[in-house]
Amino acid sequence: MLKRRIFGVVVGLGALIGGANLAHADDVYIPLISKGFQHQFWQAVKSGAEQSAKGHSVRITFEGPETEAMVDKQIDMLSAALAKKPQALGIAALDSKAAIPLLKRAQASKIPVIAFDSGVDSDIPLTTCATDNLAAAALAADKMAEAIGNAGEVAVIVHDQTSRTGIDRRDGFLNQMKARHPNIKIVSVQYGGGDHLKSAEIAKAMIQANPGLKGIFGANEGSAEGAAIGVRESGKKLVLIGFDSGKEQKADITSGLMLGAITQNPVGIGKCTVDSAVKALKGEKLPMKIDTGFFWYDKSNMNDPKIAAVLYD
Repeated sequence: MLKRRIFGVVVGLGALIGGANLAHADDVYIPLISKGFQHQFWQAVKSGAEQSAKGHSVRITFEGPETEAMVDKQIDMLSAALAKKPQALGIAALDSKAAIPLLKRAQASKIPVIAFDSGVDSDIPLTTCATDNLAAAALAADKMAEAIGNAGEVAVIVHDQTSRTGIDRRDGFLNQMKARHPNIKIVSVQYGGGDHLKSAEIAKAMIQANPGLKGIFGANEGSAEGAAIGVRESGKKLVLIGFDSGKEQKADITSGLMLGAITQNPVGIGKCTVDSAVKALKGEKLPMKIDTGFFWYDKSNMNDPKIAAVLYD
């Protein structure tokens, strides 16, 4: 009887450990390095990650640079996180190439890497928890085209041209316009670093330089919020479409200043990241990408329970 009990304990621990030492889950440390911390989007991602960490009884930290233009600072944060010898790592890379040398170090140390929100140009991450940004931006292009009568001049404000989200949202919007709406001309694509004040100045300059401008697409929370400020201060009426959610965007949509926006599922992205890290530590196979979904929202459906669940303040 005693031998059977001992055998049962050994088997139970072996199943729990899997490919990594999860016998003491409280000792498992998973740092998450985000693109930034100033936007409400990242607070929602953090909330989802914390919910998952609590459910799995693992310890996480969640940090990012003050702005999404601070690539070097994010690299320093990544280096510091690796120095703590974590069991796994989550990264939302500001630059899809700059993080690769450090991720190679993680791989050499057998630290599973999970990408979230924005992938890297490497197969080191075991999976990427993210929105299908090409498809989401294509939907934004379709909504813009419909709103301006399928003809006219449109401008785009993007947060950066180095992250996968910046590249994919820009290209998804531009490619859809070229393929499906050839009578719409993209007159300007500018980069505001995700900063709402810089993006506001860009929007005002776009409006002044293009008197026939009919619409602006802001490719993330800061870009969209800044575009709205710029449009408001210019006094010109045009179609404004954003990406993400947040208190300001929701208020602008409610007031009619912004037509609508694409929302991601930031809480779901955070949960997916920690869930995937824990699965990797148990030796479970992960798909290359996990699509966390997106939705179009405007004044007509903001209160729909399905939409309201993925909007955040």
